[in-house]
Amino acid sequence: MTSKTIANGILRALAIIIGIVLLGYFLYAIQSVIVYIIIASVLSLIARPLIITLRRKLKFPNTLAVVFTMILMLGFLTGLIVMFIPLVAEQGKSLSLLEVNELQNNIQEIFNQITSYFASKGIDVLSELKNVDFLSQFKEIPNLLNSVLGAVGSLSVGLFSVLFISFFFMKDSQILKKGVLAIIPNGTETRFSKSLETINNLLSRYFIGLLLQITILFILYTLILLIFGITNAVVIAFLCALLNLIPYVGPMIGAVLMFILSMTSNIGLNFQEEILPTTIYVMIGYLIAQLIDNFASQPLIFSKTTKSHPLEIFLVIIIGGLLFGVLGMITAVPCYTALKVILKEFLSDNKIVKSLTKDL
Repeated sequence: MTSKTIANGILRALAIIIGIVLLGYFLYAIQSVIVYIIIASVLSLIARPLIITLRRKLKFPNTLAVVFTMILMLGFLTGLIVMFIPLVAEQGKSLSLLEVNELQNNIQEIFNQITSYFASKGIDVLSELKNVDFLSQFKEIPNLLNSVLGAVGSLSVGLFSVLFISFFFMKDSQILKKGVLAIIPNGTETRFSKSLETINNLLSRYFIGLLLQITILFILYTLILLIFGITNAVVIAFLCALLNLIPYVGPMIGAVLMFILSMTSNIGLNFQEEILPTTIYVMIGYLIAQLIDNFASQPLIFSKTTKSHPLEIFLVIIIGGLLFGVLGMITAVPCYTALKVILKEFLSDNKIVKSLTKDL
């Protein structure tokens, strides 16, 4: 081996490393665009059955079917926003029922105690407060307003981008497929194409299964809250059901949220005779709904939509959570499903792969 060969090998290795670093930096720089594409892909997969139904059963032209579907999605999003307004207003009204004068007296008493304590140590709290430059704090207000406006602007750009990308993904379902096939090695296009079609079908069924799971929980939660007279039952039920998109962690957050909102919706009533018993009954109902979801709805829906055993799904979600946190838990099942399809296509003779993919 000559020195020239060694030098060329080193240069080639450096070039590969630099290329990987640049690619990583590029992906990091456009991470928001990648997120938009992922969200748009999920929306297009969810909308796919509806678009196909409109085209085949009702004879809608493709573009009209896509536009109609997107109008339904926008209407659903608008409905969600409108639903939360009464909840916020009601909670504000509930908080306004608190004894403000008593709260003010308690705060004043605490302040007097703090002042007396520091006075015994030779510190005049009032004088120290006078020395604080409050004017400089107001200079931060424009920065705060700029941050809020920036967040609103980013949200608007993100929403428009997702809708724009979703439209073309729905209109031409082959766009994403063509993009993937363009970067894979020659000679594997047919097998990858077959895998992508299977992945599309399975993921469409999976996301529709998620919607079905959320719908079942939403109905159960709504019935429980209405039975015990909780105000804004529909909004609270929907929010708690939506949190179930986060496996295992979401239901716990939903339990805390339902506990707090059940109590605050009854502020002004007797705590021991009204608020506490009602909240306990609501939480018992919540637990029963979760048991129904965990042992009936979820295993049945997920095993049918992803062609995976419930134990597989449980382990995959746990591993995804350990590796990538909440995001890993949410994306674990779709990624695992796609990986199984690809492995079956390219490693079908492997004993482990054959065992995992026997139902696909």
